[in-house]
Amino acid sequence: MKRFGLAIAAVVVIGSLAPNAAHADPIAEVSKLKGDLTISAASSLTDVFTELAKQFRKDNKGAKVRLNFGSTSTLVAQIQSGAPSDVLASADLTSIEKLVATGNVVVAPKVFARNTMAIAVKPGNPRAVRSVGDLASLRFVALCGKTVPCGVYASSVLRRAGVSLIESKVTRGIDAKSTLSAVANGDADAAIVYKTDVLAAKKIVLGIDIPSAQNVQAMYGIAPIRNSKNLTNAKAFIDFVLSEQGWQILKSFGFQRP
Repeated sequence: MKRFGLAIAAVVVIGSLAPNAAHADPIAEVSKLKGDLTISAASSLTDVFTELAKQFRKDNKGAKVRLNFGSTSTLVAQIQSGAPSDVLASADLTSIEKLVATGNVVVAPKVFARNTMAIAVKPGNPRAVRSVGDLASLRFVALCGKTVPCGVYASSVLRRAGVSLIESKVTRGIDAKSTLSAVANGDADAAIVYKTDVLAAKKIVLGIDIPSAQNVQAMYGIAPIRNSKNLTNAKAFIDFVLSEQGWQILKSFGFQRP
């Protein structure tokens, strides 16, 4: 089975960065952007959104971006409870649909990237894991919380592979990053997480591909929040993510085209 190397990236909670827009004359437009912007993004987007924000700041000296990372379900709950946010970038579309239903999002969300799932094991693969089926024989397997997108995706993978895990042998992480950390820290023998997180982990863990017949397509959506205090910057940020430059950055972190 094809394998690929891995490493866990530090979670960047807050950044002082700024957005860019994809216009005919981007420099002229971007130079007019001012004020603060809060981006709530799924934890699996930590590395790539930090880079996107870094690129934005080069063109948007007058705007500042705060990056708020967490599980998509947690971010949705924060927004529903009134926490300030201008943009949501989620690891699924269902979560944004919840915000549409409550009126927190009034613009159709855009799909900006896709992802798949992979198995993460310790370097050297001491438990000789080669497939999803092998997870049933392990002592502990790390999965994201049941209602978190990566947990929902993992459940779909297990169901497609016809594998049932005893809950007492499952350790649940609050998001994809913490779930992957369980393997790196020795708290679990393996985990099912996003392939991009496994790729980012480099030498900290080892990744094992999951066949497409058992895998799922994680769709990432992005939309402005209705109560945003800076819709101009919010839309500029979204435009950049959807631009060709934004796609090239997403691609460099292992994401797939929508």
